[in-house]
Amino acid sequence: MEFRQLQYTLQIAAERNFSRAAEKLHIAQPSLSQQVSKLEKELGVVLFQRSTSTVELTHAGETFVRQAQKIVDGMELLRREMDDISQLRKGKVVIGSMPITGSHLLPHVLPAFKQAYPDIEITLLEDSSMNLEKKTASGQTDLSLLSLPLNEPSLSYVPIGEELIDLAVPPLHPLAERANGREPLPVRLEELKNEPFVVLKKGQGFRKIMVDLCQQAGFEPKVVFESNNIETVQSLVATGMGITLVPRFIARAARSEFVPVYLQLAEPAPSRTLVIAYRQGRYLSKAAEAFIDTFKDTVDQLSVGFSFRR
Repeated sequence: MEFRQLQYTLQIAAERNFSRAAEKLHIAQPSLSQQVSKLEKELGVVLFQRSTSTVELTHAGETFVRQAQKIVDGMELLRREMDDISQLRKGKVVIGSMPITGSHLLPHVLPAFKQAYPDIEITLLEDSSMNLEKKTASGQTDLSLLSLPLNEPSLSYVPIGEELIDLAVPPLHPLAERANGREPLPVRLEELKNEPFVVLKKGQGFRKIMVDLCQQAGFEPKVVFESNNIETVQSLVATGMGITLVPRFIARAARSEFVPVYLQLAEPAPSRTLVIAYRQGRYLSKAAEAFIDTFKDTVDQLSVGFSFRR
């Protein structure tokens, strides 16, 4: 049974005449009759009671037309929905996000996306970097906001931008004085080797970046407190519990009453690369591509602490 045979049968049932149906279908009447006969032979029933003046549906024909109409209507609905998705009128995207970065960037990105594509549904999944990589690789998310390096080899990514990393110290820390001058004096990472660090817990991508930077500077950070929340980390620093490194955009965002002093690090200034990751070989829908474009455009407008690859 072919889909066109369903369409042919419905047209004949509507016209009650093979000649008029063939004309509407833009095919020759003998070809139309041949297709219907082929279908009846395949089904083992007679669909039409033919006469010289008219064509009437048999009982089998009425049942067939009723069900065929549902199939044709369903195909038309499917075609329209696919057209809507291809034209970005509808769709769905599951977005994975690191809580730290997502809480500061997504409030800017998501409203812009919903304004541009109001009928595209967004589902947000927040988790640690390690878990997000696994979920993205397994297809539980279409896209995930992550930072390099990625540990999951099955992931591809689109670079979003390089975000500078700053140092956060307590207001009464000796290094805090460097922020008071007309031209703040940058801090070399080597100067921090004897400092107590407040860091994110394992599984958070930025913790690894911080540890790697310290190791590259020739020392292991002395960890005195850990937290899952970057705001808690910064508040603990502000109260004198230690120092930490913070992505610049997060450092400049609004927060609680406990605010540390932020200092630039000496050149070459460390940074992290933000990316939108997805599973290799996974088809990126137009909705997903639109989200990536909106993310890049929106964050580019924020500009604070970023330099984007275009």
